[in-house]
Amino acid sequence: MSSSPAFGQADLTNCERELIHLAASVQPHGVLLAVQEPGFEIIQASANCAALLGIPAAELLQLPVARLGGDIDRCLRRLAAQGALAEPEALRCRAQVAGRVCEFEGAMHRIPGNVLLVELEPVDIDGGNVVETVNLPSQKLLELLGEAVQQVSSASTVGTVADAVVKACRNMMGYDRVMVYKFDPDGHGKIIAEARDPRLESLLGHHYPSTDIPQRARELYLRMRLRVLVDVDYEAAPLVPRQLPGTHEDLDMSLCHLRSMSPLHLQYLKNMGVSATLVVSLVREGRLWGLIACHHDAPRNLRFAVRATADLLAEVASTRIAAIENYAYAQVAIQVRRLEQRLVEATSTEGDWRVALFRNPRTLLQPLDATGAALFYEGEVLTAGETPSTPELRELMRWIESAPFDGLFHCASVERANPSLDALTPTASGVVAVKLSASRPDYLMWFRKEQLSTVTWAGDPTKPIVDNDPLKLSPRRSFAAWSEIVRGTAVPWSASELALARALGAALIDIIAQVNAVRLLIAEHQLAQIRATVSESNEPVVIADAAGHTLFANRCFSRLMGRTAEPTAPSAETATLFTKPELVRKILASIAQERRPWRGELALDLGHGASVPVSLRAELVPARDGSVLGYFLILADLTDMQRAALARRHLETSLSQAVALQEGPGSGAGEDIGAHDVFGAIMSNASLAAMDITDGNMGSTVVPLLEELEASTRRATALYGRVKAFSG
Repeated sequence: MSSSPAFGQADLTNCERELIHLAASVQPHGVLLAVQEPGFEIIQASANCAALLGIPAAELLQLPVARLGGDIDRCLRRLAAQGALAEPEALRCRAQVAGRVCEFEGAMHRIPGNVLLVELEPVDIDGGNVVETVNLPSQKLLELLGEAVQQVSSASTVGTVADAVVKACRNMMGYDRVMVYKFDPDGHGKIIAEARDPRLESLLGHHYPSTDIPQRARELYLRMRLRVLVDVDYEAAPLVPRQLPGTHEDLDMSLCHLRSMSPLHLQYLKNMGVSATLVVSLVREGRLWGLIACHHDAPRNLRFAVRATADLLAEVASTRIAAIENYAYAQVAIQVRRLEQRLVEATSTEGDWRVALFRNPRTLLQPLDATGAALFYEGEVLTAGETPSTPELRELMRWIESAPFDGLFHCASVERANPSLDALTPTASGVVAVKLSASRPDYLMWFRKEQLSTVTWAGDPTKPIVDNDPLKLSPRRSFAAWSEIVRGTAVPWSASELALARALGAALIDIIAQVNAVRLLIAEHQLAQIRATVSESNEPVVIADAAGHTLFANRCFSRLMGRTAEPTAPSAETATLFTKPELVRKILASIAQERRPWRGELALDLGHGASVPVSLRAELVPARDGSVLGYFLILADLTDMQRAALARRHLETSLSQAVALQEGPGSGAGEDIGAHDVFGAIMSNASLAAMDITDGNMGSTVVPLLEELEASTRRATALYGRVKAFSG
């Protein structure tokens, strides 16, 4: 692999590795100053300082920033004393330019070596400046923001969220075209919403190949959520000197608003006829979910208050998307509980959960929108709907068994993944499989038939060469719609469908554990075989005799207790496994008397004062004569769920503090317009996203979401403050 090309030296063969964060130049509508602490001397400056600050960059070097006059020195020192400044903090200051005091707004952050990177953009617009700058009065800006937040918050689907966002952004900022891109798992982008000038052709529904946004650029979109290009034809202002003094390296400009953009990207925009852009990231659980992209056919700038408004709206939209997608997972949990109830009832009445699973194929196929399904269990194969032949199914199972995966396998094109299985395409082009056993090739699989589809690309995605010269590469020149027929593939499985498949697999594993636990008690001659099955269960299981003494506990339970081996039978009283043994004795006695199962939360006693919280389901197993044969106990570790509860409390605290901050003393009635809407929206989204998903093991999934919402609340608080502070 060749080394990464320097900024501006990449072509289409290596643009993925271009060092775009080492641009060594800025867009000319603002200046960049590198200021050395603690003396606050300027050690590096952009070459346009003469035009915007009235002093050539070379003359500023080694001078204290105070020489710029105004209050800039006091402003920078006050901001520098506030914290680490690992992320850019907004600022507003004044400086002396050509004998008059001028106002600037911008941002500052700190990099290693106690160097402050200061970006300044003039607020006073030169009357001869041809660049249109969007600047809305505070009252109007907050009014538009409040309306946009209401629209986003009332959206019930991702599509309606995206529609509300593009309309609001175009209404506030006036770009010719505003789009929302959503990225698929392969990184390809699709325009799912668009608001545009009627004279422009629609790009709604068009796809863009993943190569249009190199991976390094995607990483910067995560670190720097908002980027503005004022004029695609700008002449970059280089840094003076090029390398940061004392480092012999180019300045890392990853977090700089003014950083120059790659020449390849600029050519790409010119090919599209775009002169100015605004791009805001939509982030979901720490990943780049999509982008809000605004295009204009003439140079265009935004005041910082307007930029902060766009950033804040994207944050609200991201939380709403998280809430909607998480609500889908909640529906998954409801469906799983219903299926689990039916299978448990069938097991008790008919002795075989498989009969209930396949009795009504529609209930098995419809939740995943599948056209067929197959169960591989104990060497047998049961099918529903349209499926390949049994020999073909066994061949598919062997291929999946050999593939590395974490318990859930999914594929939208078996033919592409394994050409030797192309015969499956008509009935099983797409497959999702959940493994039901750690020791045997037991699987539940769903299938989708091949679906021919037409994909419309925004231009030929193959990046054509120019003049038939393979060495003369250029970004795609034509953005006319280019379509291709996609064969040998099924409709991809959605995230909620995969979550449902995983949850159904977990439910079946739970049911299998229950059935085999009962068999262990009533079929002594099958003990060895059933012991192996229960031992490998993914759920902690304990079996007790009629007197309440432990007969058996599986490996998962031993791991939960921190032990390396299963206890031998007979063992101590089961109640002593818990921190409240007397309560457990009463529970078992109540089960025996009332003949009803018990569910609740207890804590396992790990010894030496340590314990682990668990949910417990305890059920009685009656003998043929009606006496008590014994009990089985199935447990689930609640540690993650308690972490989730703690994260919820932290989130609620952050939301309460945020609202209190915005509505606290010193806020005028007019200035508070929008605050209730903004933080009310995030509160609503948080309530929906943080709802109790299931009583199963979903805590580890919820915690990152809650922490993300808490971080969004903190960002929203800061951004809202910026909107009010920098709107004029």
